[in-house]
Amino acid sequence: MGKQKWTVEEANAWYRCIPWPVGCNFIPSCAINQLEMWQAATFDPHTISRELSWASQLGFNTIRVYLHDLAWQSEPEGFLQRIRQFLDIADHQKIRTIFVLFDDCWNPDPAIGEQPQPQPGVHNSGWVQSPGQRVVLNPEEWPRLEAYVKAILGALGNDERILMWDLYNEPGNKGMGERSLGLLRAEFQWAREANPQQPLTAPIWFDNQVMNTFQLEASDIITFHNYDDSASLEAQIADLKSHLRPLICTEYMARSRGSRFSTHLPVFHREAVGCMSWGLVAGKTNTIFPWESASGSAEPAQWFHDIFYPDGTPYDQEEILAIRRWTGA
Repeated sequence: MGKQKWTVEEANAWYRCIPWPVGCNFIPSCAINQLEMWQAATFDPHTISRELSWASQLGFNTIRVYLHDLAWQSEPEGFLQRIRQFLDIADHQKIRTIFVLFDDCWNPDPAIGEQPQPQPGVHNSGWVQSPGQRVVLNPEEWPRLEAYVKAILGALGNDERILMWDLYNEPGNKGMGERSLGLLRAEFQWAREANPQQPLTAPIWFDNQVMNTFQLEASDIITFHNYDDSASLEAQIADLKSHLRPLICTEYMARSRGSRFSTHLPVFHREAVGCMSWGLVAGKTNTIFPWESASGSAEPAQWFHDIFYPDGTPYDQEEILAIRRWTGA
């Protein structure tokens, strides 16, 4: 048997020993999705290095990054080599990484190989689920997923450049609901058997008591998403603090929804809650557009996510000052 869930005391002792985790979700501007980021033909360490230097200049010390099971399945050793190269780049900027292994968001049928071009104006038009709905619902395919989870955590479970493992992003999204619970349960078991030194988590993100109860019971560190205003954020933090474990908000910041750096960073800092905004550099994911954006939309006057243009120019210089104020950069 592998290691059991961390105790409350172990979780809080770990959190006391790290700097306040503040940063963003990261994919380089040249990649439309996780596969384009990690496949050998399109892995771009130069762009990654340049863009992470901008994150470091903001005072960000943590990034959240998505992996993909098909990238491992198609080339296990090459994929691990590129992950290590990525960690070298991030560590050079004094940034630690939270890796995400599975994801229920956006397109349900991922495929290895050349990825599609962005649909102009459409938010995350090419983002792909991992492993995808068909596989989530077919336990006969799970042995390869178990091999993937154990290979990644087995190889990197003692790497101090990795802050935490986010096992499954927004399980139940895209109409899956509780049908994703079987894979989520199995994945936590596989991860425990792999026995990494880093904590395990999966984020609370929607109002489903069955899913949320399991995630709270299984996670070492409680993570959550909040794209609403600061009053909503404060209420959610107050509720989750009842579990007495460290809290990290692994997704926030949607300007048109009232979720902003100027409103939310003061709350996170005051409450000692870690925080990862969505996006860094505007690029092929098109996340400057809102979730329901129409095809062909012009660049919005108010960006939804992201902080920099591809040349490193800030979208809003006042935001840069607000971020640096709270990070101490």
